[in-house]
Amino acid sequence: MKAFDVVILTDDRYVELTERSWYCLQVMLEDELLVDALTQAGLKVCVKSWSDPEFDWSQTRSVLFSSTWDYFDHYAKFSQWFDATTKVTQMINPAATITWNMDKHYLLDLQQRGINTVETHIIKRGSETPLSQWFEQLGYGEAIVKPTISGAARHTYRVNAGNVQELEPQLQSLIMNEDFMIQPFQNNIIKHGELSLMVMGGTFTHAVKKVAAAGDFRVQDDHGGQVFPYIPSAEEIEFAQQAVAACEPAPLYARVDMIRDNQDQLAIMELELIEPELFFRYCRPATQQLAKAVVAWLNHE
Repeated sequence: MKAFDVVILTDDRYVELTERSWYCLQVMLEDELLVDALTQAGLKVCVKSWSDPEFDWSQTRSVLFSSTWDYFDHYAKFSQWFDATTKVTQMINPAATITWNMDKHYLLDLQQRGINTVETHIIKRGSETPLSQWFEQLGYGEAIVKPTISGAARHTYRVNAGNVQELEPQLQSLIMNEDFMIQPFQNNIIKHGELSLMVMGGTFTHAVKKVAAAGDFRVQDDHGGQVFPYIPSAEEIEFAQQAVAACEPAPLYARVDMIRDNQDQLAIMELELIEPELFFRYCRPATQQLAKAVVAWLNHE
């Protein structure tokens, strides 16, 4: 008999608060809402940091990724932990899905599977092609350049003809160490914000709209953006569910970030299957929907 059915995964910052900020409290609230739903569903649950050196991961039936928002800052250590832990327990979402979704090359896979995504080109690690040449070849007036493995807008740059030469040395230095991606800047981010639709067990539950602060393009609330409840259209719901259905293996939970692209078509900005903020505070029944899916999955396994 294992000690836990589900360990909800976070990082060190959210296990024991060292700062009592609204943002940290908000993250912990999201995890506790999920703890409550899973517990009410009859499961033994706890919250642990992925980097906890004392926890025996073989003592849980499954691990559910939640707020592991430092994994990309410690990627080598995280990869070692992930490889070791997958040998002794199960991952929610499935380990193969997590590995696939960890690197934004997955956007190219989604496009090949018929899901419209924001146009994306990969700049391979070690590439010596000047950024200005990418601009010239792609015909972009303005672009977003960021790592393929990232989060929270890490190393994310808004690049245009006016600043490309200034940013070139810094970006070339970064590209020596990891793959980057370049996308045309999406004007509707500024005009209309970004939509996030949550899908639990393959079914849409709720949505939010994220709006960047004035003068910025980053919609995350820790960068000054604001989040509002949102009622999506039938078209937006269908698009989100189709994007999740295109994933192999299928995820139990997902956040589908979408916009109207520069051609005014619905397009995936990101498909968050690893450690998405799921905005349960706006829709508590979504935690119950996820708990139901987790119970069914554990029973099947």
